[in-house]
Amino acid sequence: MRTFRNPIKNFAYLAYRWITPFLDPLHFLMAPPRYVAYFRDWLRYSRMEGAEPIRLIDTFPLVHERTVTTAFDFHYFYQDVWAFGKIVDSRVESHIDVGSRVDYVGFLSVVTKVMFIDIRPLEAHLENLESQRGSILNLPYEDLSVRSLSCLHVAEHVGLGRYGDPLDPLGTRKACRELARVLAPGGYLYFSLPVGKPRLCFNGHRIHSPHRILEYFDGLKLVELSGVTDEGTFIRNIDIRELELADYACGLFQFTRA
Repeated sequence: MRTFRNPIKNFAYLAYRWITPFLDPLHFLMAPPRYVAYFRDWLRYSRMEGAEPIRLIDTFPLVHERTVTTAFDFHYFYQDVWAFGKIVDSRVESHIDVGSRVDYVGFLSVVTKVMFIDIRPLEAHLENLESQRGSILNLPYEDLSVRSLSCLHVAEHVGLGRYGDPLDPLGTRKACRELARVLAPGGYLYFSLPVGKPRLCFNGHRIHSPHRILEYFDGLKLVELSGVTDEGTFIRNIDIRELELADYACGLFQFTRA
């Protein structure tokens, strides 16, 4: 179901996005009462038996984390679980990831050898993890050579300059073509990005129609389409129409080359 923001909320959210790089207004407004709670806890803790001394220079006021539930990003959480599970089930001996979240890449290295490709290489040291500087528009692999490949929540950024990459209005399309180029026959590509009403949110990301993504990968076969809805619900084998009508959903595409 498509969701609509009313004009006032839409403008408020626009203002929030522009102001946040300088100052988070929500945190600023909520800080005074939360600092009161912080100092109250400081005083109570100091009076408890066995309490360590609290020196001002060591204080670390984290005042915005006392929440009723644990917050998480719906897209990133579910996409990582989805792709990780599929790669484990595939039992591949090695896997290549292009630009996905480093936590996902790190966990994946526990179950298989991983090569991480990004314009900003990962300087981490794990037994089964290697990292190489490279562009999603020019992957360092031969045609039809990669049997296990993932690219999660990356292609929507390509060509917007957000991460220091060159500006290119066709960035997402070219990225999809390059991923398809290297995928081997019988191999699998695990791919995700925001889907719904097509639009550009410069320079954050693009949102694509899921049908358009299928067009970008027209040389590959769709194995599974799952997704995360606007409401944050993860649905396996989702109806593409539900993603098509969304505002900001996440499409999870598994492709293979016949």
